[in-house]
Amino acid sequence: MRVRIAAGAADEEAAAIAAALANHVGETVEVFVGQETKPTAVHDTSLEQDRRVDVDSNAGDESADGGADIELGPTDRERRLREEIDDIHAGGPEKYKDQLADEGKLFVRDRLELWFSDSDTALHFEDGTFAAFDEWHPRGTDTESADDGDRLPADGLITAAATFEGRDVHVMANDYTVKRGSMAAKGVEKFLRMQQRALKTGKPVFYLMDSSGGRIDQQTGFFANREGIGKYYYNHSMLSGRVPQICVLYGPCIAGAAYTPVFADFTVMVEGMSAMAIASPRMVRMVTGEEIDLQELGGPQVHARESGSADLVASDEEHARELVAQLITYLPDNADEKPPTSESKPPANSPTEIDGIIPDEPNRGYDMLDVVERLIDEGSLLELRPDYGTEIVTAYARIDGRPVGIVANQPTQRAGAIFPDAAEKAAEFIWKSDAFNIPLLYLCDTPGFMAGSQVEKDGILEQGKKMIYATSSATVPKQTVVVRKAYGAGIYAMGGPAYDPESVIGLPPGEIAIMGPEAAINAVYARKLGAIDDPDERERMERELREEYREDIDVHRMASEVVIDELVPPSSLRDELAARFEFYADIEKSLPSKKHGTVL
Repeated sequence: MRVRIAAGAADEEAAAIAAALANHVGETVEVFVGQETKPTAVHDTSLEQDRRVDVDSNAGDESADGGADIELGPTDRERRLREEIDDIHAGGPEKYKDQLADEGKLFVRDRLELWFSDSDTALHFEDGTFAAFDEWHPRGTDTESADDGDRLPADGLITAAATFEGRDVHVMANDYTVKRGSMAAKGVEKFLRMQQRALKTGKPVFYLMDSSGGRIDQQTGFFANREGIGKYYYNHSMLSGRVPQICVLYGPCIAGAAYTPVFADFTVMVEGMSAMAIASPRMVRMVTGEEIDLQELGGPQVHARESGSADLVASDEEHARELVAQLITYLPDNADEKPPTSESKPPANSPTEIDGIIPDEPNRGYDMLDVVERLIDEGSLLELRPDYGTEIVTAYARIDGRPVGIVANQPTQRAGAIFPDAAEKAAEFIWKSDAFNIPLLYLCDTPGFMAGSQVEKDGILEQGKKMIYATSSATVPKQTVVVRKAYGAGIYAMGGPAYDPESVIGLPPGEIAIMGPEAAINAVYARKLGAIDDPDERERMERELREEYREDIDVHRMASEVVIDELVPPSSLRDELAARFEFYADIEKSLPSKKHGTVL
């Protein structure tokens, strides 16, 4: 038997290999090092000895026994395969890679290195590395022959399995150096397989998007097919609520590519880099005549402030990763699991300060986040859509180490009245939190849903019903705190007594009523007050009526009538909430038997 081992092996190593193999197979073994034609060591089992030989030129010829050569270590065949893989990993043409730096973003392989290269992360394996290989690099050619604009390494899309911050995840990432990250048949197939496998594994999915959409000049075979690009969104829909889908945008995601971020549960855009739109500025100009650049059309500020499609905006690539690393700590792997808990931390500021923050006057403003930071574990707040529907705060945080979803009215913004965009934001947040078993905390201080012709045009009734529906349908543990005012249907949307919360807690300035004192007195006593000619007498009467009304709606009255479960000193609120979330952690709730509701 002849055996070939890697170049550089010592004579002693060759002899040891020869002896071991000869004793194992029971025949003479000749060991060749590298490309040598003469054996470096021979072990003859009949002589039971090593002999290092200096053979003549005929020693390397085929022997009469016809034994086949066995080569140990990397062969030329394997080396060629590794060269091909390295060439694929190099991405598209160098001129496109050079442009990335000008745009302030990383090459996709460097991006994956950023995401999956520390002690708690790793990129385990990749699928479809050789996708479309024969289309741009036919076998038998050298790697340099494809170093032009026709390069299609991995068909411009990477799919892989990874560990991120200790959590197993599925990952896809566009390679913008390959046809601007556009999608074609083989890449689409990889994308679909990844989604379908995520349904089986029950693990989160990360979409690192940087795509110009479908590859128009290669659309045959993937655009409208049963298993084509349209299946992305079917699979997104099947994954929705099953596993967390998190999307980060690194470039202009146009047309079909823009649907992945809006289908995802959570979308992060990067300032000065990301954009998403149903059509490019050039297409918009052709269709409508409007002149607009991409950032104005669909940049981070548009979707963070106007459309609400962006949950978070990162300052750069590193910040985007940090945001996702924080976000995933609140989320379970799938809908069958509970979110992970962590070690409890005291609040950044003492809960004893809460009562001093909340004004007695129902119409005086204050920042609800000042209350929140005195309830939650220090450093645990992650606010989503902070610049959209600002009258309501939606955020994840921890209380005593337990993740909670916070829905809080914000009195600094239009007195905390609920406008259509705020109702929409809250409804979606409640819906997602419930899907992934995150308990909900409502902090209520609102005059109710906003009235007026403009909000009617903007769909206040439509969006309001969605918020009420989401609150009604959520089966996670819910705690509601009447911080100050809870007027009108605001108490319904904010998890009031009729909406099956585990507890409704009141703080001393709390009031629950159909409407506030001023509006109520005007509605009920306007004619009677109008008949009083003496201004002083009218003012005295108004004051008395207002005081009577406020006594009737005061939280003490509500506690006396058991409308609310408990009246709690503000400084004890954090401990009270922690105890209640702990006690009700395993509560079981069910919904009526039906296919699904019709509201959302």
